Amino acid sequence: MVRTTAPGGGRKATIKDVARLAGVSPSAVTLAVHGKPGVSAKTKQRILDAARELGWSPNQAAQSLSGGTAHTVGLAIARPARMLGLEPFYMEFISGIESVLSRRSCSLLLRLVEPAEETEVHREWWQGGRVGGSILVDLRVDDPRVPALSAVGLPAVAVGHPSLTGPFTSVWTDDAAATVEAVRYLAALGHRRVARVSGPAELGHSAIRTRAFTDTARELGLTAGTAVADFSADQGARACRTLLLSTERPTAIVFDNDIMAVTALGVAAEFGLSVPRDLSLLAWDDSQLCQLTRPTLSAMRHDIFSFGADVAETLFDVMAGREATSHAVEVPGLVPRGSTAPPAPELR
Repeated sequence: MVRTTAPGGGRKATIKDVARLAGVSPSAVTLAVHGKPGVSAKTKQRILDAARELGWSPNQAAQSLSGGTAHTVGLAIARPARMLGLEPFYMEFISGIESVLSRRSCSLLLRLVEPAEETEVHREWWQGGRVGGSILVDLRVDDPRVPALSAVGLPAVAVGHPSLTGPFTSVWTDDAAATVEAVRYLAALGHRRVARVSGPAELGHSAIRTRAFTDTARELGLTAGTAVADFSADQGARACRTLLLSTERPTAIVFDNDIMAVTALGVAAEFGLSVPRDLSLLAWDDSQLCQLTRPTLSAMRHDIFSFGADVAETLFDVMAGREATSHAVEVPGLVPRGSTAPPAPELR
């Protein structure tokens, strides 16, 4: 069968499109997909092949007959379930989304997936009529979701810098500006050897932060290095140990989330280092965790709850066909606390 797309570019296929491709009537399609008598086995197979080719399912027919839009928003996150439960960012982000959905009597369809499954999950949700639109998170460099999901006409908001999101409307945090502020702050305290523990290198925001961190450190004449982790406590601790064992041990480390920064307090104690005299630590996001540690953690703070709400509001504009402008939210701002200070004189 020659691959065929629905008329109108990226819109969802209809029962009429399936009937046209299979060379039958729409009523024959209904009989075939619901297993009713009235069509031959050969015709039924031709209809099912056409439906599969166009990505159409009976749920779409029911949705179009009702004249309504799916009152559900999709969100697929490629994180282990146990890790997501400990990640302050996503708990706040989802809370912000829900604050908007609840006002609109809309539901959130949340799925934890492997990265390779994300595209197909969103495609099935959309083409099966299960969602009216989706939120795409953790955009990667050359993310395969972007061309694949834009091709099927998925209404979506991508949480990431416009350089990563292709034709999708995007809402993002200016990670580069925040990273520059963090490095300049540490340099102003007198740190000459700085380091960073990042999230996965393939994530777009990790790449943006790494580039800004390296470039700013070079401009200021600092020695800088980055160790890659996955946002978890275990890998954050391992990355921190690697940095502290290097020949030019940093006197300050910036972390890409709060969990890894909290874990670093324990790693510093393992090495007999005093925070902040021997080692300054700077977290990212500024969840309540940062204020529960001793010393309290300095952090780059941003309003994650409002970020999630903004993304949801923007998605409703996209789903309604209203003009939705890509935009950045407020830049994360520095909150100095007890974990950062000038390095001890002998370490400068």
